[in-house]
Amino acid sequence: MTSKPDADARLIGAHDLALAALREITPASSIGPAAGYLPEDDGSVSLRFENRLAGYPGWYWTVTIARVDDEDPTVLEVELLPGEGALLAPEWVPWAERLAEYRAHQAELAEAAAADGDGESPDDELDDDADDDLDEDLDEDEDDLDEGDHVSDILHAGDVDGVDIDELDDSVAEADADATEDDDAGALDEDAGEVDEEE
Repeated sequence: MTSKPDADARLIGAHDLALAALREITPASSIGPAAGYLPEDDGSVSLRFENRLAGYPGWYWTVTIARVDDEDPTVLEVELLPGEGALLAPEWVPWAERLAEYRAHQAELAEAAAADGDGESPDDELDDDADDDLDEDLDEDEDDLDEGDHVSDILHAGDVDGVDIDELDDSVAEADADATEDDDAGALDEDAGEVDEEE
């Protein structure tokens, strides 16, 4: 990089000071060799070093150094800055502007759909077709039911996943009856025991 005539040679040569400042914020392995300098308008100098961090191609470690009167050089700022051709994020667009662009695009789509003659978007047509198919399926299910059939009879008729519901109900009822008989027998035994103790 080119230097200005009034650039301070002591600032340009303060590489050791700049490297020490960089090592306080980043590992030494991320700092490459010196990559020139840039004289600033206020008389300070920005020393640049190649960056070895992954994901930042074309960026440089930049250390801005200044000197007041006859004092020793001192570090003003340490940062990672993009060079020419560096990969940058797109400019930030406020949410209100993005929302306005989205709404304008939706209005254009609606106008285009209205110009086609039916006034419906392709999505609306797909929704209508799905509703028609669902109505047809429901009508077919109703036709399959005889007038004398009841919902409860249909739910409990035959097997469900290989299990006979009616048989299952009978076995549960028998188990409940057996449990009741066992409880009654146990209660009788306890009563007999109490009578023996009183005698």
